[in-house]
Amino acid sequence: MINTLDHAHPYNDLKPETVIDAVESLGIMSDARIFPLNSYENRVYQVGVEEGTPIIAKFYRPHRWSEDAILEEHQYTWELFDQELPVVPPVKDENGTTLHQYNGFHFSIFKRQGGHAPELDNLDSLFLMGRYLGRMHAVGAKEQFKHRPTITVDEWAIASRAFLLENDFIPKDLKMAYDTLSQDLINKVQTIWQQCPDLNNFRIHGDCHGGNVLWRNDLPHFVDFDDCRNGPAIQDIWLLLSGDRQQRTGQLSEIVDGYNEFYKFDTSQIKLIEPLRTLRIMNYSAWLAKRWTDPAFPHHFPWFNTERYWAEHILELREQFAILDEEPLKLY
Repeated sequence: MINTLDHAHPYNDLKPETVIDAVESLGIMSDARIFPLNSYENRVYQVGVEEGTPIIAKFYRPHRWSEDAILEEHQYTWELFDQELPVVPPVKDENGTTLHQYNGFHFSIFKRQGGHAPELDNLDSLFLMGRYLGRMHAVGAKEQFKHRPTITVDEWAIASRAFLLENDFIPKDLKMAYDTLSQDLINKVQTIWQQCPDLNNFRIHGDCHGGNVLWRNDLPHFVDFDDCRNGPAIQDIWLLLSGDRQQRTGQLSEIVDGYNEFYKFDTSQIKLIEPLRTLRIMNYSAWLAKRWTDPAFPHHFPWFNTERYWAEHILELREQFAILDEEPLKLY
């Protein structure tokens, strides 16, 4: 098939008939029912199957990950699955292949995983998630990714800041405030980061928030490993915390209690929770800016790139600047 991929708007060429043709190229006969699922970085669809259970087809954003990086994700999820962990790996065909190509797109097929959002205020649920995260990290810590990045201040903060300033996303009357504040934040984050000189980075989920956990049959099922990378264990934990300081302390303690049953948690990483939150906030704004030429982004994020957005973003960064001076959480 000739590659006609539109590089400016890569998903312009991904029509419903293209999705169905791609699925059927694998010998899976579709009943022509197709339903788009919430996904902005990639495109994900539930596709009906003749006389069978619908499947999930994921089309990777072109030029984001190399083929080797995608295959590392697949290999990692299968490694976890083979250890009987509740993850959803891509389906292997009769040749053991998980990554396919059609009309210039890389795509994979997944089994449909049902479930509901976890109750993150339920301490029993958090303890159980901690146990499974400990098991996942015991596997992930056996080696590092070779083709996927490691979480760094450079990538998520310094590069994000530079992109926003160099591409004139920030209104002129707010640009100086963002410029000075973001640099001060980076300096403070780097100082805290340097307090963990022996930080153990290994293969993690990378984006383990409640939306990427589906609860079913009294088990948390971890999905969407698209952002998996090398990083510290705390990155897969802090996104599950919410509420005031006392609530977050109790939640963290439950997760770590479960986690320690299978893998030893390094408590010195707790001081990285707020620095990691700062990196995520800064990276998120740059991510939206980098994707702004994709028509799906102005449609789904109409509030972005308005003067109000940037004023509120700067306020959020100021709050983070103050929070970074607070004492880290402590386990019970």
